[in-house]
Formats: sequence, structure tokens, C-alpha cells
Amino acid sequence: MKQYEFSARTQDEAVELGLQELGVSIADVEVQVVEEGSKGLFGLFGSRPVKIRMTLKDAEEDPLADLLEDNKPAKKAEKKAEKTEKKAEKAEQKAEKKAEPKAEPKAEKKPEEKKPAKAEKKAEKKAEPAGEAEKAEKPEKAEKPEIKPMEKPEVTMIAADALTEDSPAGIAHAFLAELTKLMGVDVTIDMGTDAEGNVYGYINGDTLGILIGRRGETLDAVQYLTSLKVNRGREGYTRVTLDTENYRAKREDTLIRLANRMANRALRTGRKVSLEPMNPYERRIIHYALQQTDGVATHSEGDEPNRHVVITNKK
Repeated sequence: MKQYEFSARTQDEAVELGLQELGVSIADVEVQVVEEGSKGLFGLFGSRPVKIRMTLKDAEEDPLADLLEDNKPAKKAEKKAEKTEKKAEKAEQKAEKKAEPKAEPKAEKKPEEKKPAKAEKKAEKKAEPAGEAEKAEKPEKAEKPEIKPMEKPEVTMIAADALTEDSPAGIAHAFLAELTKLMGVDVTIDMGTDAEGNVYGYINGDTLGILIGRRGETLDAVQYLTSLKVNRGREGYTRVTLDTENYRAKREDTLIRLANRMANRALRTGRKVSLEPMNPYERRIIHYALQQTDGVATHSEGDEPNRHVVITNKK
């Protein structure tokens, strides 16, 4: 893991400087304070800056990151096929070279014509594994059914001047504006509702990953607090969903690909596969995705915050 050190007057300034220099978000690094620093006497004499160490996280730390790897068995099969084809071409070339000088003096007997034919047959036999390699790829592709993303509700956006203070969307907007201001994040907030009256908030701006956090933990926490604020003292329940930097869509795509991969593992091994702990929203995505896959079933085990999805083979 690569490490970098940065210094500034305060810890927040050092972190912001490091993120800008590395061009990453806070979710991509681990921050360790090397020197606390001090203001010195009366803030004038003996002051020392805060020094931090930033460690770039490896992609292997997140089990979802390995979904982006290429299909290695398919690549090996392709390389094998290419090698056999090259060997076949060389065999044909050698056969032609041997046939040319002998064909001129003894044109009647033509013994050389048989050699290229044999070479061609050998070349065809050698080239057969390439076709087998292509066939070997088909079962792997067949194991991966196409999983459609979850259906999204139709959201109607509300203009800022049309928000009322006592409406769920207006309460959520006011709360988020105050919270992001206290966090020191300069953003704009767009609000909308669906047909059932649920609230959707889209936070836009240079958040530097502060509002997302590691695997969306900070965004989920802000969403939970906003939901408490909106539903306080109200009858019924209004669902609140927040998003920034299109994180929700990216995370959903990653989870669907993870579900597909783990379902294939369960089918191949015949054993149950347990996923990492997830929040209810992410578990719902996994359950929904694998409803479209034949041969597997899903259920949740454990207690919050360690509740996780288990995939089992029906066969």
C-alpha cells in the first residue's frame, strides 16, 4: 500500500490537501495522524503544523472490487487456440517448402502432393483444440444469466421556491442544508417525491467523498438522520432516499454483479455462499437480483449490524 504524508495548520486542512494532491476521495484512503501539532504560546511562538499519513487502500480490501477482473479461463483458452493455429500455419508452410523443389523433376509421380495433404490433416487436427476451447467458453457464459436492475419509481422534482416548510421534502431540504453547512461542504440540494409521497434528495457539489464515506456508511447515516427528522411527530412513515455523485446507481450495479458471481459459485460447488454484512437496502438488491436466477435461493441471517445474505443451491 502506498503512503503519503501531508502537513497543514489543522487536521481537516491536511486531509483536504492530501485528497486534492492524490485526486481521490476520503473513501479511498486511510488517514493516520503522525503529529498532533500545537498552537504554541499565544498562537505565535513554537506552533507546529499537524502532520498526517494517507494510505491508499488496495482494491483487494473490498471483496466487490474483484468483480472487475477479466475472465481468466476464457483468456487462457483463447491463447491456447491462437498457439494451435500458429502451429498449424507453420506446418503448412514447411509442407509447401518441401513440396516445391521435388515437384519439378518428377511431375508425373507427384509424390509430394500427398505430403501437403498429410500436413493439412495434421494441421486440422492440431487446430481442433481451438474449436474445443471456444466451446468450453460457452458453458461459462451460460452460467451467468442477465440480471436486470431494480425498477426505479418515477420521481417528480420540486423547485426550490415551491418547497414548503411543513412538507416532508421541505423539512428534509432544510435539515440537509443546515447539516452540510456544519460539515463544511458547499453543495446544492435538489428534492423530489414519488407517487407514494416518499422523499428523494440529490446532493450535488464538490463533496470530496465526505458525504459518502467507506462503502456509503456516511451517506446512509445522513439519510437515517434525515428520515428521523422528517417522520418526527407525523402519522405514517415517509421513506427518505439520499444520493450524491450517483453513488446509489454505481453501488447497485456492483451488488448485482456480486450476486451474479456468488450465485454461479453456489451452483458450481453445491455449497451455500455467505456474503458480507449489508444494510437492509443492499440486502434487498441482492434478494431481488437472484429472484431472476434459476437454481438458487436467498435468505438473510444474523442480527444487525452483522446481518448478511446467504445464497444456497436448490438442486
